[in-house]
Amino acid sequence: MSGGAAARISTDAFTVAFVAYLVAVLAAFHHLAFRRRSAWTLSIALTGAGALAHLVSVVARGIAAGRIPLGNMYEYSLALSLLVVLAYLGLVEWRAGVRTVGGFVLAFVLLTLAVAALFLHVGPAPLVPALNSYWRQVHVGSMIVSSALLALGGILTILYLVKEAGERRRAARLRPIAGAGVDLGTVPELQLDGGTVTEASVPRRGILPPAEVLDRLAHRTIAFAFPIWTFGIITGAIWAERAWGRYWGWDPKETWSFVTWVIFAGYLHARATAGWSGRRAAVIALVGFVSLLVTYYAVNLWIVGLHSYAT
Repeated sequence: MSGGAAARISTDAFTVAFVAYLVAVLAAFHHLAFRRRSAWTLSIALTGAGALAHLVSVVARGIAAGRIPLGNMYEYSLALSLLVVLAYLGLVEWRAGVRTVGGFVLAFVLLTLAVAALFLHVGPAPLVPALNSYWRQVHVGSMIVSSALLALGGILTILYLVKEAGERRRAARLRPIAGAGVDLGTVPELQLDGGTVTEASVPRRGILPPAEVLDRLAHRTIAFAFPIWTFGIITGAIWAERAWGRYWGWDPKETWSFVTWVIFAGYLHARATAGWSGRRAAVIALVGFVSLLVTYYAVNLWIVGLHSYAT
């Protein structure tokens, strides 16, 4: 297959994946609003089909470029968004059995793909010399995997904060009812504990999953991603020594990667030792998610450094 033919296949498969994800988002939000299983089934089927087309686009891009397609921000975005979809299907849908967050995850994927297509797209080309190293696959591969998982954790954290705020407002509204002697056993999402109204650990109703479920999912996803991000920073330092003769130079990308590492390390440490959970810990994770986006978009696009070749 010629490079031009492979490039066209990559572009066509990208379009198919984008359309499939778009319709899947609509079906997912329809299921979220009306709880119709047929809508969820359609959303999952389209997400799977979109992921398959997405994979074809990544592979064809690699064939067109004659290398592993991890050489610039367009290719990174293509691989990153695919891994977010696969992580969502594997960790959220299959393992956790949570079926009402797909629309939000896929909306993030669509936004990532749209930005890649509109602002980051470049034609397939050989690598610049600085990227032509064995450590590229190790470092960039680990950073893509961890970034996808951290992004998924960030999305779940945002949904948790929204849900938790709604549950607190509902508890506050029903507290006077509890004082009036109304039986709250019939009130969904709440229970009476020691004479006060608290959120039930597993609410029976609500648009989003219970806040506790979202918090647990976000924590486990971030905890899974953090060692991979750490490994990526270490291998990046080794690659830097081979390419530039030093392990660490406080290049903007190196600095922000470390800042992101510190924030998520603080999040995991707070949960493990200080007993933080829920909203306080989620705020730290949200800051980490923002730092992750800065590390990828702002540093690569607007701050000049040794990693500028990644644009």
